[in-house]
Amino acid sequence: MPPFGLLHRRAWASLFGQLLRPSGLTSLVAHISHSFSCQVSEAVLISQLKPHQEKSNFVIKTPKGTRDLSPQQMVVREKILDMVIDCFKRHGAKRLDTPAFELKEMLTEKYGEDSGLIYDLKDQGGELLSLRYDLTVPFARYLAMNKVKRMKRYQVGKVWRRESPTIVQGRYREFCQCDFDIAGQFDPMIPDAECLKIMCEVLSGLQLGDFLIKVNDRRILDGILAVCAVPQSKFHAICSSIDKLDKIPWKDVRHEMVAKKGLAPEVADRIGDYVQRHGGVSLVEEMFQDSRLSQNKQALEGLGDLRLLFEYLTLFGIAEKISFDLSLARGLDYYTGVIYEAVLLQTPAQAEECLNVGSVAAGGRYDGLVGVFDPKGHTVPCVGLSIGVERIFAILEERMKTAGLKIRTTETQVFVATPQKNFLHERLKLISELWDAGIKAELLYKNNPKLLTQLHYCEHMGIPLVVIIGEQELKEGVIKLRSVASREEVAIKRENLVAEIQKKLSES
Repeated sequence: MPPFGLLHRRAWASLFGQLLRPSGLTSLVAHISHSFSCQVSEAVLISQLKPHQEKSNFVIKTPKGTRDLSPQQMVVREKILDMVIDCFKRHGAKRLDTPAFELKEMLTEKYGEDSGLIYDLKDQGGELLSLRYDLTVPFARYLAMNKVKRMKRYQVGKVWRRESPTIVQGRYREFCQCDFDIAGQFDPMIPDAECLKIMCEVLSGLQLGDFLIKVNDRRILDGILAVCAVPQSKFHAICSSIDKLDKIPWKDVRHEMVAKKGLAPEVADRIGDYVQRHGGVSLVEEMFQDSRLSQNKQALEGLGDLRLLFEYLTLFGIAEKISFDLSLARGLDYYTGVIYEAVLLQTPAQAEECLNVGSVAAGGRYDGLVGVFDPKGHTVPCVGLSIGVERIFAILEERMKTAGLKIRTTETQVFVATPQKNFLHERLKLISELWDAGIKAELLYKNNPKLLTQLHYCEHMGIPLVVIIGEQELKEGVIKLRSVASREEVAIKRENLVAEIQKKLSES
């Protein structure tokens, strides 16, 4: 039935004629109702058929820049996280968690040029929301919202960035961060030195190989740009170019500054004299004597803090792992003082075999960020670090593939087996006893499994012990305890089984 607006003139006349008859209105309503019902049924049928028609074009995949983690991968990942968290706890941190998404206005203008990488959620008539970009800004929001003035916290959680992923290098759009931060007013550089100590402990504990932590200070960098006559309006843009020096050579960085960002060539050359230098505490002293830099108050403050920092790092025994690198810029807008970034050092042979994943940990001081969220602008000085779990995982995963290492995906300690039929009830009673004693145990979900099948399962899964119960064992009141590796068996009294298993496990 066509819509009313499209009826022909004659059809309208016929319609009015029907309405004038006593039964006309009733029959018209019935006609419209029947026609509408047919249209609805047709629409429902089409909607049901459509998914089936399109199914042939549907590709099952994870979204770009994300991935599933297999049980084998999760074992490696959990070991990394356990080691990192143990280190954070050793330094007295307490755990915090924040929402996966924040109010959009909380995140915007906090990340400089990277603000365009924030994932915005669809407006559904409520609050404008975005997925968190890192764990630092939510932590600062938490401090301001709860009026917390002092806190040592760690947080482990996923963050999201809408950038081009490089999967083989451990760069994803969804990834895990492990953060440690110290908030509060303290004497200069003591918390900063502890953050660098933690970074060294984590990277040494993960046995990733030799590494170097680059250190700089945003005040020194801003001082360099000022004495080199860079316009204040171009500071952020030029810092962003300098930050690329670990990826591209100076001539390409200089070209970007001059050709793309409008910097005078002689100004770029003056910057190059500074940012290509790196060293230890001796370079700090050298910068104090620099005729131009020594005239800048900001730079002198930064150099004074770095001098003190190196003193504490020497006492911690890690000064040789730290390099004062004037090219380190760290693009995030919220950094105000010391900044640092850890990179792995590779021999030429390792460089051919290993992945170039960039920095594996980074952080710095952000004294003004909490004040941005506080209604009265009250600040809480903060310093922290973030461990790049995905990049570390990519390195360890590649090494394990190369070495051909087999990974156990379960922690089962004992397998309950039987060589005979109709012993399911006895196996269930026995495994319940082991579970109640805190022993990790398994059995096959079959009434009458073959003994060889059960033993092969233990070997495949790396289960170290098997307890065997059959007619003879039941009659004698014993259980056979078998070592999977040596295949040796001993008979244990049923009442002594748990204690004997615990003894064996403690010895292994």
